Amino acid sequence: MRVAIKEKKAPKPKKCRVETCGASFVPARLGQAVCSPACAILDAPKNQEKARKALAQVERKEIKVRKERLKSRADHLREAQAAVNEFVRLRDAHLPCISCDSMPNDNDLMTGSRWDAGHYRSVGACPELRFEPLNIHRQCVKCNRNLSGNAVEYRIRLVKRIGAEKVAWIEGPHPARKYTVEEIKAIKAHYRAMTKELKRAAA
Repeated sequence: MRVAIKEKKAPKPKKCRVETCGASFVPARLGQAVCSPACAILDAPKNQEKARKALAQVERKEIKVRKERLKSRADHLREAQAAVNEFVRLRDAHLPCISCDSMPNDNDLMTGSRWDAGHYRSVGACPELRFEPLNIHRQCVKCNRNLSGNAVEYRIRLVKRIGAEKVAWIEGPHPARKYTVEEIKAIKAHYRAMTKELKRAAA
């Protein structure tokens, strides 16, 4: 039984990649992009720049991975809290301060500099609710920092905003919660995605 032998196709002519040349040539090897050693020398700096950029990108990724491995649980908690707080400030962007009804001006809306994300029940008093959005609302710096949360006024307006039943739930007992690092990472990713969605909707 004869086996048909497939003839190897001759490579098709290509155009030299060097712009100043552009000559047509038949590649002698796979992946050849230039027609001659002279053009290879001219083409080398461009390849070196691409290689440098690719190497720099790999190095950045490796550094990011190493930094991630070095983070403590406290670092992850801070990052997750920052993500939740950013979401809250954006969610409440056009609402008054939860404790004093002061309203943002145009500059505040752009910078957010006079506004915090204030917890009704503090992280120290109730760490179980540190990431609970019902427990966190946009609050002016004066009330949150200078008046230690301005809790009495906070509660009055919180009842109006979310209802007495939800406030009672916030004030009630909550089971202790010990977040794992993976859970903290998931919380951070979730609120970053929600913030991104709010920004997209507002654009």
